[in-house]
Amino acid sequence: MTDLPKTFDPADIEARWYKHWETNGLFRPERPDAQPYTIVNPPPNVTGSLHIGHALDNTLQDIMIRYERLRGKDALWVVGTDHAGIATQMVVERQMNARGEKRTDYTRDEFIAKVWEWKQESGGTITGQLRRLGCSMDWSREQFTMDPHFSKAVVKVFVELHQRGLLYRDKRLVNWDPHFRSAISDLEVETKETQGGFWRFKYPLADGVTLADGTDHIVVATTRPETMLADMAVAVHPDDARYRSVIGKEILQPITGRRLRIVGDDYADPELGSGAVKITPGHDFNDFEVGKRAGIAAGAMLNMFDADANVVQTADGLVPDAYLGLHRFKRDGVDGAREAVVAEMKALGFLVPHVTKNKEGEEVAADFEPRVIQTPFGDRSGVVIEPWLTDQWYVDAAKLAVAPMQAVRDGRIEIVPKTWEKTFFNWMENIQPWCVSRQLWWGHQIPAWFDEDGASYVAETEAEAQAMAGNRKLTRDSDVLDTWFSSALWPFGTLGWPDGAQEKGSHSLVSRHYPNDLLISGFDILFFWDARMAMQGMEFMGDVPWRKLYLHGLVRAADGQKMSKSKGNVVDPLGLIDTYGADALRFFMSAMESQGRDVKMDEKRVEGYRNFATKLWNAARFLQSNGVTASTSIDAPAATLPVNRWIIAETVATVQAIDTALADLRFDAAANAIYHFVWDQFCDWYIELTKGAMDDETRAVAGWAFDQILVMLHPFMPFITEELWHLTGDRASALIVAQWPRALAAVDTEAQAEIDWLIRLVSAIRTGRTELNVPPGAKLPMVVRDGSEETHRRLDRQGAALARLGRIESLTFGEPPAGGAAQIVVDEATFILPLEGVIDIAAEKARLAKALAAAEKERDALGGRLSNPSFVEKAKPEAVAKAREDHAEKSAEAERLKAALDRLG
Repeated sequence: MTDLPKTFDPADIEARWYKHWETNGLFRPERPDAQPYTIVNPPPNVTGSLHIGHALDNTLQDIMIRYERLRGKDALWVVGTDHAGIATQMVVERQMNARGEKRTDYTRDEFIAKVWEWKQESGGTITGQLRRLGCSMDWSREQFTMDPHFSKAVVKVFVELHQRGLLYRDKRLVNWDPHFRSAISDLEVETKETQGGFWRFKYPLADGVTLADGTDHIVVATTRPETMLADMAVAVHPDDARYRSVIGKEILQPITGRRLRIVGDDYADPELGSGAVKITPGHDFNDFEVGKRAGIAAGAMLNMFDADANVVQTADGLVPDAYLGLHRFKRDGVDGAREAVVAEMKALGFLVPHVTKNKEGEEVAADFEPRVIQTPFGDRSGVVIEPWLTDQWYVDAAKLAVAPMQAVRDGRIEIVPKTWEKTFFNWMENIQPWCVSRQLWWGHQIPAWFDEDGASYVAETEAEAQAMAGNRKLTRDSDVLDTWFSSALWPFGTLGWPDGAQEKGSHSLVSRHYPNDLLISGFDILFFWDARMAMQGMEFMGDVPWRKLYLHGLVRAADGQKMSKSKGNVVDPLGLIDTYGADALRFFMSAMESQGRDVKMDEKRVEGYRNFATKLWNAARFLQSNGVTASTSIDAPAATLPVNRWIIAETVATVQAIDTALADLRFDAAANAIYHFVWDQFCDWYIELTKGAMDDETRAVAGWAFDQILVMLHPFMPFITEELWHLTGDRASALIVAQWPRALAAVDTEAQAEIDWLIRLVSAIRTGRTELNVPPGAKLPMVVRDGSEETHRRLDRQGAALARLGRIESLTFGEPPAGGAAQIVVDEATFILPLEGVIDIAAEKARLAKALAAAEKERDALGGRLSNPSFVEKAKPEAVAKAREDHAEKSAEAERLKAALDRLG
């Protein structure tokens, strides 16, 4: 045992102990016969850095893995990184651009070699940052989604899905990023509000047809006039009386001269604009569905853009030559297809101007109506996403979704909080085909080959594909797989599937650790990752990937806003660790994680938990200075004194509270249970109650209780607890592999009741003294009236503690002397503190009465504002919230002052 320094240095402790744990293999101790417990870490991008969301997600996982390790289980936390196709390719290309190079200066193989070089030199920064957070992952088995064994699993799954008819090639609309020249997932699309317009154009009816009122045209409105070069229909609502007579007739597109059919479809809203909508199925997701319902096959839908979003000729050859090669938008001062289309339609007399009135009441015409448009952008490229009709590989997600939905219904997968089940089912029941191909170089190249006629051959190797194709010359598909496809195999691919080659004793890892026990993830990847893991796991393993899915919220700024670099409200978790230590940040995350709610970032609370760590440190120093050493038994020592029986009972109750909370994944309840026990019961009361009375029994109990605290607190604050574990005693092993407390001791309700009574009495005495301005050093007599026999016995046993903690000079029973006195009621007894000669009672009454009147006045004024519907409905939400807080504060203040006044009699 070593004397504790006066203060502790989190940075020194963290670096030293993490190295010790990892070097000695303590994150995965040899426990072949123990019950397995498995968590897989959502693999962060290999390009990533630790952000505050990672800090929350990984803290919660580490709490559970440390807790189950302490409970003796074979706890495996799988760790690794995702190859992050677009993100990684972008990073490497930027480095090339800085050197005056570009990707296409190299062959595909040469470029991929450069990506691997980058990974070796710079990739995986986040893994070091996870170590700083204290994550006790099994680094000896660190995974990467491009590792050979994992790539083998990816190829096998692709091929087998194709063989089972669950994966196919199809022409559909995708989110196309013209910068990367690739399809991207919905998760990589960021919708922003932009200033756009609403243009209205006349499309003339063909063959002399007119509307019922004689009009020879239909007005269509659009926010994307450039796409009219690929229009294929005009939609009206089938019940719209204005257009019912022309449904099935044809209309002319003025620029291309293309004849378009007028179709009846519920998508057209009679109340919006003219009620008629131009349909461009090759460049709009809604139009694509309307086109399919109108009988237009995907292969027949017109595409007017190339991969760079420049205008190309459509299949029918009707786009005028003047438009070919134009970019979709104005760029570098050069008009694009949008500007050209509007100008030609205006020149032809088909633009319907938007007419408004100026301040003078005069009509003013403009080409379009200004509107705020919800516009999709690539989250990495920053360019507007183009819905683009192209051939891609798709997974039949609807069929794969059936088994996971049933697993949630019958309880094999438990979603926590349960409120997310409705969202899960809503998405899964309406799931669309999953586009899994990407037009990149970095990633798992799709195991498919094409012959000269375009026929495809899917196989695990080129030799197998060639055998299928016979003598036909084959070319491999240049696309790679969506990274969500490969990461969907994470729960079993990381355990050695399909080979099961990574053995541990007599059991393969995959048979021992699949299904995983728990997945913790943000709700925002419920569909992109979690649901897809469930699909692939149940399809290929025949069982759920994990038994429980915990979905946490986002970490938001203190004012509740979403964090973003543009708002300047992003919080760096590493900066918080530098300032307050990893333990404080971790405890903040756990204490604030309430199921179903976002976490509001509050640096003051992080600082408060650093103070909590200091409180624990100082308690250890006090115990050490009083001869308290480590316990020799996990079971509680024998105790006769009520205060010792009380702390044993409270320790057992805290263990039970934490066990219950973590079983329900109530991280906030678990953290608050140990916090309340350590700060309030052990440090504030037990230490105070035992000061000056440290006999052998008390030393033994104090040492045992403090050991239990270190073990219970370890999952939340691993660094300071491990340090104190070794500084307070000679230990046979590290705390990280200690034994979780056994909540087996019978709770001593008699001792609990007696010490709780003493705490309430001392607290009331202290409150009364403070409120009545009794000098801190003054010792007061106390008279007890109406006390029961039990109260008398408790006073006999606790009289010395009461005198010391409440600064009581003498204790008598009966009636108090005449004069002003403070009266305190605890249970059936009244405890009277005569104050004549100690304070000016009249002046004190006057002071309290004046303060009470002021508090009541402010309380009532605020209450009046809050009862006024006009204020509550029209004021800013933050103003209403502030008024409610102030009202609650003034109400509580008035109650305290009234109680103090009443005490004086």
